[in-house]
Amino acid sequence: MTQFVLIWWITDTVGTFGALATAGLVGLLPQALLGPIGGTFADRYSRRTLMIMSDAIGAGCILVLIALFLHGSVALWHVYAAMFVRSAAAAFQMPAAAASEAMLVPAHFLPRAVGLNQTMMGIVTVAAAPLGALAIGLMPVGMALWIDVATAVLGIAPLLFFRIPQQRMPSESKGMWAEFGEGIAIVWRSPRLRRVYALLTAVVLVVMPSAELLPLLVKQHFGGGPQAVAVLEGLGGAGMIVGSAIVATFVPKRLMSWILWGFMLSCATLMAAALVPPGLFWLATLFWALSGVTFILGDAPFTVLIQTTVPNHLQGRVLALLGTIMGLAAPVGLLAAAPLGEILGVRWLFVLTGGLGTLVCLIALLSPVVCTELTDRG
Repeated sequence: MTQFVLIWWITDTVGTFGALATAGLVGLLPQALLGPIGGTFADRYSRRTLMIMSDAIGAGCILVLIALFLHGSVALWHVYAAMFVRSAAAAFQMPAAAASEAMLVPAHFLPRAVGLNQTMMGIVTVAAAPLGALAIGLMPVGMALWIDVATAVLGIAPLLFFRIPQQRMPSESKGMWAEFGEGIAIVWRSPRLRRVYALLTAVVLVVMPSAELLPLLVKQHFGGGPQAVAVLEGLGGAGMIVGSAIVATFVPKRLMSWILWGFMLSCATLMAAALVPPGLFWLATLFWALSGVTFILGDAPFTVLIQTTVPNHLQGRVLALLGTIMGLAAPVGLLAAAPLGEILGVRWLFVLTGGLGTLVCLIALLSPVVCTELTDRG
C-alpha cells in the first residue's frame, strides 16, 4: 500500500516519465546492488534477526517521511530517499524470508507452500491498492502512511516469539564475496537454472517499465484517477490469487513448461490490456487480471525450481543473485523506456514491451536446447 501511495503522489505531483522512472530506479537499484551482501548474510547469520531488522528500518524511514508530510516540508527527493532505504532493507529481508520457507515445510509440500505463499501475496496486493486509494481519498498522505508502520509491527511481532530452523554454513571461514561466488557457481553449473535466469532477466528488462508506469497509462490513456489504478492493481492481485490456487492445487511437475508458458502468456495479456480502446476500461482490467494469473503460473514453479535444486545453506545467495540480476535489468529497461515513452506515448510503450516479452519467451520455448530440456525433465 505504501508503494501505491508514494507512486500516486509522484504521479499526481510531478506526472512525468522521468519522475516515475527515477522512482523505479531508487526503488530497485539498492536492492540489486546490496543483494549479494544480503544473500550472504541470510546464509551466514540469523534469518529471523535479519527480517526483524529490515522491517524495523523500513518502518523507521516511513516515520521520518510521515513527519515531513505532516509538517508540509516534504520534497520529491525525500520520497526518493525513503524508497531507497526501503529497497536497501528488502535486499536483506527477501532472501532471508525466501530461504526460510524451504526449512519450514517438507520438500514434497514445497509447490503447495509456494502456491499458498503467492496466494497471500496476491491477497495483500488486492487489499493494498483499494486501501491505498481509499486512504488517499479520506486522509492526507502523511496520515495514510501510518498504515505501513502498523503492518511492519504486525510483521515483526510473530518473529519475536517463533524460532525459524536454519542450516548453518560449513565451519571454515571464507570471505563474503567468495561465499557469494559459491551461489553464482551453483547457478552456472545447472543448465536449467542458467537458462531460466537468462530468460527471466530478458523478460524483466522489457516488461518492468509497464509495472512502474501503470499510473501514467491509466491517467493518460484511460483518463482515470487513483481509484482506477487501484482497480487494475487489485484485479492483478486477484489474478495472482487465482494463479497461486492453481499451482497449489495441481502441483506442477514439468516446471520448465509452466515457467515458459506462464511468462509468455503474462506478457501477451499485458500487451492486450494496452491495446484496449479508452472506452473499454473494463476489458483492460480483465486482461490485467489474466496477466496476474499467468505470471504466477510461471513465477511459483520458478521458486520451486530453486528450492528443490539448490542446497538450503546456499539458497540465500542464489535468491539474492536472482534479485541482483533482475534489479539491474529493471533500471536498464526503465532508462530505455523513459525516452521511448516520450516518443511513442505510454500506450504504445506498453504494447512494445509486452510484445517483446512475449517474443523472448516464445524464442525460448522454440529453442532446440530448451525443448530437449522440456522433454527430458520438464
